[in-house]
Amino acid sequence: MAHALRLAARGAYTTKPNPMVGCVLAHGERVVGSGFHARAGQPHAEPLALAQAGDAARGATAYVTLEPCAHTGRTGPCVDALIGAGVARVVAAMRDPFRHVDGAGFERLRAAGIEVAVGLMEAQARALNRGFLSRIERGRPFVTVKLATSLDGRSAMASGDSKWISGEQSRHDVHRLRARSGAIVTGAGTVLADDPQLSARLPADVEVVQPLRVVLDPGLATVARGRVREGEAPTLYIHAPNTKVPRGLKAELAHAPVRAGMVDLHAVLQLLAAREVNDVLVETGATLAGAFMAEHLVDELVLYVAPVLLGAQARPLFGGLHIEAMAERYELELVDTRSVGDDLRLTLLPRGVPTPAPAPADS
Repeated sequence: MAHALRLAARGAYTTKPNPMVGCVLAHGERVVGSGFHARAGQPHAEPLALAQAGDAARGATAYVTLEPCAHTGRTGPCVDALIGAGVARVVAAMRDPFRHVDGAGFERLRAAGIEVAVGLMEAQARALNRGFLSRIERGRPFVTVKLATSLDGRSAMASGDSKWISGEQSRHDVHRLRARSGAIVTGAGTVLADDPQLSARLPADVEVVQPLRVVLDPGLATVARGRVREGEAPTLYIHAPNTKVPRGLKAELAHAPVRAGMVDLHAVLQLLAAREVNDVLVETGATLAGAFMAEHLVDELVLYVAPVLLGAQARPLFGGLHIEAMAERYELELVDTRSVGDDLRLTLLPRGVPTPAPAPADS
């Protein structure tokens, strides 16, 4: 199962919106076939493993990281392939909560006389697909807020200048976070101030399905400018319901309610879930980052801490939290610390808010 999980993780940059799945076929200690799901619309892990095993699949045990599907989508049901190949036993890490599966795969396998066991390394399997599970079980994507900060907790100069707080290696590391994400969310202020491209730029030999770029822009102040419109990654502008759309505008638009001058973040996440976005990476300034935190919509916080000081006049990490007493403080759990060049990358989870486990770190 550990091998199957490692295989599944190889689809981290490409399987979206599908979950990552790995499968290993074995007779005792002898592996006879393996595979992983690489991209939506392409074969699932189980048929790939069965094809590799050939006749050796008969009587084998299939170790799979997620319940085999029992419905026809872009591909046929994996349970039919397992049954047809004569597999004797299926060990699954977890049940698939997707409504078209959700136990039906296990029922079909058992009805065909195949032994089924569930729960081996389930915590690791859930961590691997935390975004998919968040969308299916909670109705919204898993939200990671990424920020670069100085040692004195500042995210930009008073002027808004933030290039560059973190080092070059940290900026390269961020591209892996982007590649894992289904969408990158930013605000109009960040587009106007920093002109980010917000695409995942990895080595040419690394395949990536580019994340959707989402700009929260109530008044559509940014639609005619910026690198966020360039490249192969799609871009979506979310605006206020009554905003006048410029004539002839060639951009994908959606609207959401606005409260206190800001697009409603709950509505934004529901909209993205409807588009099958599993994981959202928020790359923005203090105001929007603080709004996500104040609404308790942050599932994970990734901080790149640089060995620099910006001073008391610089901008804070989070704006608008309005904490007036120690009892109102936001508590975070530090789950991972690692050096990235000269910087320190901290991964934290908010305490007191139910959240899936952190994803496995890239090596």
